[in-house]
Amino acid sequence: MFESLQKKLSGVFKNLSGKGKLTEKNIKDAVREVKLALLEADVHYKVVKEFVEKVKEEALGEKVLESLTPDQEFIRIVRDSLIEIMGGNKNNKINISKNPAFIMLTGLQGSGKTTTAAKLANKYKKKGRNPLLVAADTYRPAAIDQLIQLGQDIGVPVFSGDKKDAVKITEDSKKYAQRNLHDIVIIDTAGRLHIDEIMMKELEEIKNILEPEEILMVVDAMVGQDAVNSAKEFNDKLDLTGFIITKLDGDSRGGVIISIQYITNKPVKLVGVGEKIDDLEEFYPERYVGRILGMGDVLSFIEKVEKEVDKEKAEEDAERFLEGKFDLEDFLDQIRQIKSLGSLSGLIEMLPNVPKDQVDIIKGEEELKKYEAIINSMTPKERKNPKILSYSRKQRIAKGSGTTIQDINRLLKNYDQLKKTMKQMKKLKGRKLMRNFPF
Repeated sequence: MFESLQKKLSGVFKNLSGKGKLTEKNIKDAVREVKLALLEADVHYKVVKEFVEKVKEEALGEKVLESLTPDQEFIRIVRDSLIEIMGGNKNNKINISKNPAFIMLTGLQGSGKTTTAAKLANKYKKKGRNPLLVAADTYRPAAIDQLIQLGQDIGVPVFSGDKKDAVKITEDSKKYAQRNLHDIVIIDTAGRLHIDEIMMKELEEIKNILEPEEILMVVDAMVGQDAVNSAKEFNDKLDLTGFIITKLDGDSRGGVIISIQYITNKPVKLVGVGEKIDDLEEFYPERYVGRILGMGDVLSFIEKVEKEVDKEKAEEDAERFLEGKFDLEDFLDQIRQIKSLGSLSGLIEMLPNVPKDQVDIIKGEEELKKYEAIINSMTPKERKNPKILSYSRKQRIAKGSGTTIQDINRLLKNYDQLKKTMKQMKKLKGRKLMRNFPF
């Protein structure tokens, strides 16, 4: 996500750093490079024009030209301007004050509406709500069946009515939700390959029946400027309340998420960052700008860790690790915890000052998969005591895991290195305690 844009902007900032003082030429050159980077990232041309004029005007002011750290001032201006264009401090929370609260999902075909509907329902179910999914896409073959299957997977009921008339399905779902005490109702409406009058008329009828608190357009980040143009048309017809951007993990440019708020004046509320049912995040402009500028997103990283990692178990594991009492079963647990946080590339993106081009992410993820397969192919006794791993045992494990003896030796070497590191940390911890309490 944002890899291409991040790389280009980093190059611009690097060219400015180290200069004792910036000249008007330096700034104009930097602004031109930023403009090209944004256009290549498929940011809407109107957005680029407005953004560049704003940055240029502020960067040519005395505050930057006379600053002791002009490059940092320039970065601050770019950062603040990007945050403003992407929504600033506007409220991007989903409004669910009514009971039941109706959330209507719209968008073009292939944008990921049905999957997003299930992700959203799952999100509210985990918060203790009682959601209902409504299958109102009667045009796409198997769309209703897909939603029913997703609903079963997450344990959320799906109302599909007669499966023929979207308006009637919607009307009946309202009564069903009230009768069965569902407090949140998420309607998956039909998408089209392009915007047409029949489609819009149906959506307007559904809107009038439900009077939804939220009308959210689901937008595929990989479509680029076409998605922004469609968003404007949907907003003109339906008066959207906001957007959910999907497939953001597959788009290295980021143009849609930068442009859409500015063009429609409606906020991005949620973003889909992966294929898992939990890969739906709230959108915070300042955090995403941090990722775009290579400054990381530590807050999102902490939230992800807190959500996925059992705090008490983590503290127990840390204590055992420092005592050097962990085995390969614990090592496997750590690998699984890392994987539960998402892709390595996504995690690295959230951490500041970690240059992606210096980290072999693909190799790292392949190693984790190999290590997991190797440990899974061991007996409980071998996991508890790796010292008993003879050549014949390694041959058996390699065959069972589809790896090589060299892979197994590399795993054992890393495991031993980790144990040594933990022992050293324990010694340092002890020395620190002695310094704090000099009896």
